[in-house]
Amino acid sequence: MILSDIKGYLQAHGQATLKDIALHFDASPEAVRGMLEHWIRKGRVEKQLLNDACQSACTQCDPGDTEIYLWRDAPGQPGEPVRPYGPGCPGS
Repeated sequence: MILSDIKGYLQAHGQATLKDIALHFDASPEAVRGMLEHWIRKGRVEKQLLNDACQSACTQCDPGDTEIYLWRDAPGQPGEPVRPYGPGCPGS
Protein backbone atom coordinates (compact mmCIF):
# COMPACT_ATOMS: atom_id res chain seq x y z
CA MET A 1 0.00 0.00 0.00
CA ILE A 2 1.37 3.37 -0.99
CA LEU A 3 0.04 6.91 -0.88
CA SER A 4 -1.21 6.82 -4.46
CA ASP A 5 -3.25 3.68 -3.69
CA ILE A 6 -5.10 5.46 -0.90
CA LYS A 7 -5.57 8.49 -3.14
CA GLY A 8 -7.09 6.35 -5.89
CA TYR A 9 -9.38 4.54 -3.45
CA LEU A 10 -10.70 7.76 -1.94
CA GLN A 11 -11.09 9.44 -5.34
CA ALA A 12 -13.14 6.47 -6.53
CA HIS A 13 -15.34 6.33 -3.43
CA GLY A 14 -15.44 10.01 -2.42
CA GLN A 15 -15.39 9.07 1.25
CA ALA A 16 -14.68 5.98 3.33
CA THR A 17 -14.34 4.95 6.94
CA LEU A 18 -10.96 4.13 8.39
CA LYS A 19 -12.18 0.56 8.83
CA ASP A 20 -13.18 0.23 5.15
CA ILE A 21 -9.83 1.56 3.93
CA ALA A 22 -7.88 -0.71 6.28
CA LEU A 23 -9.90 -3.76 5.19
CA HIS A 24 -9.49 -2.90 1.50
CA PHE A 25 -5.71 -2.70 1.79
CA ASP A 26 -5.41 -5.48 4.41
CA ALA A 27 -3.54 -3.07 6.66
CA SER A 28 -3.79 -1.95 10.26
CA PRO A 29 -5.92 1.12 10.97
CA GLU A 30 -2.84 2.77 12.50
CA ALA A 31 -0.81 2.32 9.29
CA VAL A 32 -3.66 3.66 7.17
CA ARG A 33 -4.20 6.60 9.52
CA GLY A 34 -0.52 7.54 9.16
CA MET A 35 -0.77 7.58 5.37
CA LEU A 36 -4.00 9.56 5.46
CA GLU A 37 -2.22 12.19 7.56
CA HIS A 38 -0.01 12.94 4.53
CA TRP A 39 -3.08 13.79 2.43
CA ILE A 40 -4.64 15.75 5.29
CA ARG A 41 -1.51 17.92 5.55
CA LYS A 42 -1.70 18.59 1.80
CA GLY A 43 -5.36 19.61 2.13
CA ARG A 44 -6.63 16.80 -0.09
CA VAL A 45 -8.32 14.71 2.60
CA GLU A 46 -10.65 15.85 5.32
CA LYS A 47 -11.26 13.80 8.45
CA GLN A 48 -14.73 13.89 9.97
CA LEU A 49 -16.03 12.01 12.96
CA LEU A 50 -19.47 10.46 12.83
CA ASN A 51 -19.97 11.33 16.50
CA ASP A 52 -19.69 15.01 15.51
CA ALA A 53 -22.35 14.55 12.82
CA CYS A 54 -24.87 12.71 14.98
CA GLN A 55 -24.13 15.02 17.93
CA SER A 56 -23.98 12.09 20.31
CA ALA A 57 -21.47 11.00 22.89
CA CYS A 58 -22.67 7.40 22.78
CA THR A 59 -20.17 4.59 22.34
CA GLN A 60 -22.41 2.21 20.40
CA CYS A 61 -20.52 2.62 17.12
CA ASP A 62 -17.24 0.88 16.31
CA PRO A 63 -14.44 3.52 16.41
CA GLY A 64 -13.23 2.36 12.98
CA ASP A 65 -16.65 3.16 11.58
CA THR A 66 -16.83 6.65 13.09
CA GLU A 67 -13.60 7.98 11.58
CA ILE A 68 -14.51 9.03 8.03
CA TYR A 69 -12.14 10.42 5.40
CA LEU A 70 -13.31 12.51 2.45
CA TRP A 71 -11.31 13.23 -0.71
CA ARG A 72 -11.17 16.90 -1.78
CA ASP A 73 -10.85 17.61 -5.50
CA ALA A 74 -9.16 20.91 -4.64
CA PRO A 75 -6.91 21.42 -1.61
CA GLY A 76 -8.78 22.84 1.33
CA GLN A 77 -12.18 22.60 -0.36
CA PRO A 78 -14.75 22.21 2.41
CA GLY A 79 -16.63 18.95 2.46
CA GLU A 80 -20.22 18.06 2.94
CA PRO A 81 -20.94 17.06 6.50
CA VAL A 82 -21.03 13.33 7.03
CA ARG A 83 -24.54 12.04 7.56
CA PRO A 84 -25.00 9.76 10.54
CA TYR A 85 -26.01 6.20 9.85
CA GLY A 86 -26.30 2.83 11.46
CA PRO A 87 -28.69 1.14 13.82
CA GLY A 88 -28.86 2.73 17.21
CA CYS A 89 -27.29 5.99 16.08
CA PRO A 90 -29.48 8.76 17.49
CA GLY A 91 -29.16 10.73 14.24
CA SER A 92 -30.48 7.99 11.96
